[in-house]
Amino acid sequence: MAAKKTSRSKASKSSGSKSRRSKGELDTEDRNELSSGSYAFPDKRKEPLNDASHVRNAIARFDQVKGVSDEERREAFSNIKKAARKFGVDMKEKSWRELGKHPHTRNPSQSRAKKG
Repeated sequence: MAAKKTSRSKASKSSGSKSRRSKGELDTEDRNELSSGSYAFPDKRKEPLNDASHVRNAIARFDQVKGVSDEERREAFSNIKKAARKFGVDMKEKSWRELGKHPHTRNPSQSRAKKG
């Protein structure tokens, strides 16, 4: 009987009984379960790259990451490029220095501020 109890608990864990706040959002437990290699900045465990949504987020927020060296940015850019290919995310940038210089989405308030 003990073996059945063990298999039931394993089955309930693998069936996705873990509650998530919303699709694609990682909670602390999810983040802790990711390997360091699943992050753009593995040593800092910043910017997870576990799906297309997180890859796009890492691209958009790349220039907002604080406390990292240029070498860490080069490594992160390489990690993001690999993840982008894996998840089918289009990347036009060829260098990490290109990220953050141009907005990835238009912000209507910025164009109004320039006009006025």
